[in-house]
Amino acid sequence: MQLTENISLKELTKSESATRFGLSNEPTEDIILNLKSLAVNILQPLRDHYNLPLIITSGYRSPELCLKIGSSITSQHTKGQAADFEISGVANKDLSDWIHQNLDYDQLILEFWNPDEPNSGWVHCSYKNQIENRKQYLRAYKENNKTVYAPMVI
Repeated sequence: MQLTENISLKELTKSESATRFGLSNEPTEDIILNLKSLAVNILQPLRDHYNLPLIITSGYRSPELCLKIGSSITSQHTKGQAADFEISGVANKDLSDWIHQNLDYDQLILEFWNPDEPNSGWVHCSYKNQIENRKQYLRAYKENNKTVYAPMVI
């Protein structure tokens, strides 16, 4: 099922971890609506702007999958509101800065990016709806073996 011109439901639900653990990662109709909203408001505009394919590394995750991989069952991934992605050839900071400056989003996290390695890490972005979006821009990094989330400065 195509959610937008270039983004499919399969891309946003594919999970090697779910397959490896023998778990279903099939979203409900409500979650599919959230995934479509994410695709329409975040992913397709990125695809259109850069005219390059998105590499979606994580979209929807069932609660069971989240538990199995050590993620939270309250993650926006379980609601179909978030995706992790990159675009080959575009520095992840440039990608996240463009989202911040041009799109409405709920939470935008530049994850494990190293300024000395422009293609390090990945981008996490979520979308709820225009009324509830917090427009929270963060950077995630490790400090003393713990993940720290700090406000991002452009």
